[in-house]
Amino acid sequence: MSLHLPTLFLLNVYVLTLLGCLMLHVWWRSDGESTLGCSAGTLLLAGLGVLVVGLRGRGMDTLSIMLGHMLLQLASGLGWATMRVFVGRRLWWPGIAGGALLWALLCQWPYFMSTVSLRLTVATLLTILYTLLTAGELWGARRLLEVAIGPVLALLLAHALFCSGLLLLSGRHDIDWIWGGLDDGFLTWRLLEAFLFIIGMAFATLAMVRERAELRYRAVAYRDPLTDIGNRRAFTAGSEALLVRCAAEGRPATLLLCDLDHFKRLNDTHGHAMGDAALIAFGRLLALGIRQQDICGRIGGEEFACLLPGADEMAALQVAERIRRACSELLLGTEVRVSVSIGIASTAQAGYELSRLLALGDQALYRAKAKGRNRVERFTD
Repeated sequence: MSLHLPTLFLLNVYVLTLLGCLMLHVWWRSDGESTLGCSAGTLLLAGLGVLVVGLRGRGMDTLSIMLGHMLLQLASGLGWATMRVFVGRRLWWPGIAGGALLWALLCQWPYFMSTVSLRLTVATLLTILYTLLTAGELWGARRLLEVAIGPVLALLLAHALFCSGLLLLSGRHDIDWIWGGLDDGFLTWRLLEAFLFIIGMAFATLAMVRERAELRYRAVAYRDPLTDIGNRRAFTAGSEALLVRCAAEGRPATLLLCDLDHFKRLNDTHGHAMGDAALIAFGRLLALGIRQQDICGRIGGEEFACLLPGADEMAALQVAERIRRACSELLLGTEVRVSVSIGIASTAQAGYELSRLLALGDQALYRAKAKGRNRVERFTD
């Protein structure tokens, strides 16, 4: 296969610069997502480095060898930094610039400047090092990341293996002749693979950032901003899925419907800030008072709900009483106390339909209010 090397250089410069500008635009529109900023810098530096390297043979050999490869190594370091930022780590500038600085130092050695094979070996080894460091950042944080990192790891591994293979093959031959103009030599294949790798990494990085942003937006959409527990949408979606599983497994489930007593009076007497404090305190109490497999959420102004899978009425009654007592012990400010009324309904009465459970739980809650509040009532026919 024969490829025209100057055309490949120009294609690299054009596409990398275009992608870098587009990534820069996306970074600007994303309110400064650091990962996209680092990725844009990687693409632009790589495009500039390829352009400078392509000047070799046009009377600027020293500039091409020294500055061009320094820019490429700096791009590799910034590519590593992109994944460091993505996983939540700080930029480490000595490591980012280390490859470029090492190249600059080696260029002061006459033998290094006069030996093509040595320069290519060093450049390839640095590329492999930065590639493995980049993969290590993602692999080390894989348990904390909620996005798919498989495509990026596959790209990085393939890139490292390709560079290692070329390095092993070049060790068997004298590769100084590649600067003589052969289009199908080591440099051509190295340039083509690096071109495809950087494009793939740009799109894969953008996909990871977008996926994480969507997950964050979804989490915000399903959280109550005041109490930081699930909102009505989250409770409904989670409870319906949980009831389907309980029905399939033949397990019971019980609903607790909670309503803070005299909440309007609390707001009118002590102000909305105190009312918000009561909601926050009760939401925290509720989240800490249930099991990990249970679902709770704020479904109205001062109304909260909990679904307890695998719990019958008696077990749910104990949980509800514990929550009620803990609420009555809450002290807001220096003298304000709150209480809660709780209605209980189970799948033994309502079946596995959430709307029916909520309706029966509401009837039980109304009975608790009617009997004086600060109490727990079960639904009875």
